[in-house]
Amino acid sequence: MGNEALPRTGFHEVHMVNIGFRRILIAVDESPIAAHAADIGIAMANCLKSEVAFMYVIDSHSVRAGEGVSSNDALKMAELAAREFLSAFRERAGTTPPALEFLETGKPSVKIVEAAKCWPADLVVIGSHGREGLGRLLLGSVAESVVRHASCPVLVVRSRN
Repeated sequence: MGNEALPRTGFHEVHMVNIGFRRILIAVDESPIAAHAADIGIAMANCLKSEVAFMYVIDSHSVRAGEGVSSNDALKMAELAAREFLSAFRERAGTTPPALEFLETGKPSVKIVEAAKCWPADLVVIGSHGREGLGRLLLGSVAESVVRHASCPVLVVRSRN
């Protein structure tokens, strides 16, 4: 539809549209791109006066027992570190009401999609490293899987590079 469909009044009226992103779920990890995505999600939430929840998923395949440390203890240490990490993001956000924190263990894409549905989120914000080709094929893409399976819109934030 081009300009020919607009009324010829000499000016164009701009209408604000309520997008309706009242709840924004921001998936975070320790990467710089996740921090950048969180900043964008927080800025959107502030502009839209949305509730925010941060989601951190401990990848069950990445927690390994070490010498003198059982797998159960390794998981507990990972959970403690993740809770501290989430608290830092909540404080960084400074939103009102304070951001919620969701911590899960499992496959990240699955847990993010589940949280978005159960909370329920109106938008998921997630960072993507932008891997292509073999790297994406071998490593998979959490962001791509979330986009494919989430029941709400997903904003994928790419690396600044």
